[in-house]
Amino acid sequence: MTETASTLVSLHGVSKTFANGVTALEGLGLDIRIGDFISLLGPSGCGKSTVLRLIAGLADPTSGSIVWPGASHADHRGEIGFVFQEPTLMPWANVADNVWLPLRLRGIPKRDARDRIAECLSLVGLQDFAKAYPRELSGGMKMRVSIARALIVDPKLLLMDEPFAALDEITRFKLNDDLLALQNTLRCTIVFVTHSVYESAYLSNRIAILSPRPGRIVTEIAGEPQRTRGDEFRTSLLYAELCRDVSHALMTAMHGEDLR
Repeated sequence: MTETASTLVSLHGVSKTFANGVTALEGLGLDIRIGDFISLLGPSGCGKSTVLRLIAGLADPTSGSIVWPGASHADHRGEIGFVFQEPTLMPWANVADNVWLPLRLRGIPKRDARDRIAECLSLVGLQDFAKAYPRELSGGMKMRVSIARALIVDPKLLLMDEPFAALDEITRFKLNDDLLALQNTLRCTIVFVTHSVYESAYLSNRIAILSPRPGRIVTEIAGEPQRTRGDEFRTSLLYAELCRDVSHALMTAMHGEDLR
């Protein structure tokens, strides 16, 4: 891997062994460039979520390094938004208060955060639901609140851990389109964990295929660079061929072959 001026963060030979002796990652390397939409695709238990946690600073690698080229300070957690597989909303708090939480933890009063809360809710299409409670929302709406909460800190990097896995296909398609539109608006970098070949091919400009545990990246596939998507792309020959290539690479990786 070669870091360039456009590299946001690099993982060099990263390994992670947990206290119970399980090695989740071994020798993983990845350069994340500014503006990327990278999907991490691999079998269950291969360490995809662990990669996100290491990048976010929620855990430390056992060996290897995570480097932020050109960064002026060591702690990058304030520049990262994290969207988990479950919305993890506070049921006793309304939508606005759930979105405010990261700023509240930084000591920013709600009166000073009102405009930012409204802006983030507008970005995810929930500007009319600020006073609603999680119990009043659909699954897709709850995930939108979770995304708005991640955006409240104006992140350079958005980490997303299978955020749409539990949703129905129609809602998932809609949120995929909305997420791409959101990235176009905010110009942020996204690293997205998924088990879906089709979702990775639809969303990403880069698809990193991980081996079974211990996880390492065995190949990378270039996605469609054009950021606008829609039904025309979903039904195109280009998309079908990309899904086929990604599926083949995933099956090859699961049989222990390195395509690089």
